[in-house]
Amino acid sequence: MCGIVGYIGPRQAQDVLISGLSKLEYRGYDSAGIAVHDGAQIEVKKKAGKLANLGTLLEGQPMSGSLGIGHTRWATHGLPNDTNAHPHATEDGRIVIIHNGIIENYLPLKEGLMSRGHEFKSETDSEVLAHLIEEAYSGNLEEAVRAALSQVRGAYGIVVTHVDHREIVAARTVSPLVMGVGEGEMFLASDVPALLAYTRNMVFLHDGDMVVLNDDGYRVMDLAGTPQKRAIEYIEWDAEAAEKGGYDTYMLKEIYEQPQALTNTLIGRLHDETGEVNLDINLDPGSFKRISVIACGTAYYAGLVGEYLIEQLARIPVEVDVASEYRYRDPLVSEHTLAIVVSQSGETIDTLEALREAKKFGAKTLGVINAKGSSMTRELDDTLYIHAGPEIGVASTKAYTSMVSAFLMLALWLGRARGTLSAEQGADLLHAARELPRLVEDALSPERVQRIKEVAEKYAMARDYLFLGRGVNSPTAYEGALKLKEISYIHAEAYAAGEMKHGPIALIDEHLPVAVIATESRLLEKTISNVQEVRARAGKVILFLSDGDTENARHGDDVIYVPRAHEMVSPVVNAIAMQLLAYFTATALGKDVDKPRNLAKSVTVE
Repeated sequence: MCGIVGYIGPRQAQDVLISGLSKLEYRGYDSAGIAVHDGAQIEVKKKAGKLANLGTLLEGQPMSGSLGIGHTRWATHGLPNDTNAHPHATEDGRIVIIHNGIIENYLPLKEGLMSRGHEFKSETDSEVLAHLIEEAYSGNLEEAVRAALSQVRGAYGIVVTHVDHREIVAARTVSPLVMGVGEGEMFLASDVPALLAYTRNMVFLHDGDMVVLNDDGYRVMDLAGTPQKRAIEYIEWDAEAAEKGGYDTYMLKEIYEQPQALTNTLIGRLHDETGEVNLDINLDPGSFKRISVIACGTAYYAGLVGEYLIEQLARIPVEVDVASEYRYRDPLVSEHTLAIVVSQSGETIDTLEALREAKKFGAKTLGVINAKGSSMTRELDDTLYIHAGPEIGVASTKAYTSMVSAFLMLALWLGRARGTLSAEQGADLLHAARELPRLVEDALSPERVQRIKEVAEKYAMARDYLFLGRGVNSPTAYEGALKLKEISYIHAEAYAAGEMKHGPIALIDEHLPVAVIATESRLLEKTISNVQEVRARAGKVILFLSDGDTENARHGDDVIYVPRAHEMVSPVVNAIAMQLLAYFTATALGKDVDKPRNLAKSVTVE
């Protein structure tokens, strides 16, 4: 989940590398480094901490040269210090590598290399690759990289350069890599935003691909050396879309982008005249007896909303699995199973491996994915793109609400196709879905945002939080707790409200804020009963109510009103309030919301 950038062309490589890494720092900010080939030698500079530390180092010691590679690290093996930072070079400095991923068999490889006289400087698994390439090198860098990779087991996006060659050799298995094709110059990165300032023509490398970049262009082949054809894809969104756009943080910008993101998710797919949904997927909705939804983190909670919607509207049994556990529990899968994987990046390693497990047993597969050209999209039977646009903030916002909206459309499509949802019911829900961008824009009105800010600041010093919800909004409570944990570091738990008396009620006292989602629903009365149980034990109730519900406002110590919405679409609207509560709590505490500690945007290692 580290960030990779490479460049060869007429420009000063240092400028391109630092610019690209600044767009990828969300992928890891334990350390950063660059290597630049000046025609005679490869100079390496690296520094622990955020990219700014490397920038300070380079201010007084700029690097000259038009070929280079750069890296921003999220530590897996070895402490986040200067020595373990990438790039890694061989002892003579002639071969330099950067690596994203994990080499699972690095210890026996390292022991073998050391027994043959190789000396290691770092504690990383990545340095093994540099020494393996050095040992295999006899004048052809491409062949040496291929020979080295034949010995390793694990996940990697690797980029290599050699002092004797004006070329960059790269390869990937699991860890993403994308090339940018310019006029007389070539770029390489682990994600598109790093390259958009220079080109929108991208080539997405597949699992098992190797590429050689030089001044003449590029060649793609598999790890056996067989040439491969990879299409150049034009990226429609530009570099400005990946910048903060005047907001203080990426996260806040992306919260405010949600009306547009939802419009992009829904547009062209809802047909009022027929009450139908067109998802442009070719799966047979009548062939499934059960559905497995597989995801991690925020995407998992979107899947829980999806479970509720699909079972209610399409009457198909759905189970939702944490991807990191799915393939280890010997799941019951058959050709009558639809496995739905959910991922913003399409690169989440646990979800990717779970997808492969489901396919192994004959399941049909569908992805709810944001990133086009990602690893999952190439292995799925079909993909439902959410079209949320680039999401840079580590804590997901617009991708989450777009995923939930995609599940609503999927449930509508399945329900209509299977005959479990009447045309009238379908039209009603379709109208509710179409209203979502407007409702979310309302949820982001200055008055509502200010009210949430006031409540967040009031409870910012709390050590713990409890989130409660019922029915389709119980996952909204889980997502609210996750957001608060991720960016404010306040301990937070979430429960279905009816479960509170089965244990969590023991936590409640006058110091505990309890955020309760009590918007209009068929379970509202029961939710208010749960609120009474909290108040009876002196808990501080933050009550989220639908506009106009003055009757229940008396049950909250603090009340936050959200736009009134159809129960089935309310998780999207209510999520906005959860995001803002977490955001303003974190900023009140002075936290860096875009780069929360220990987290990275795209988890591409187990």
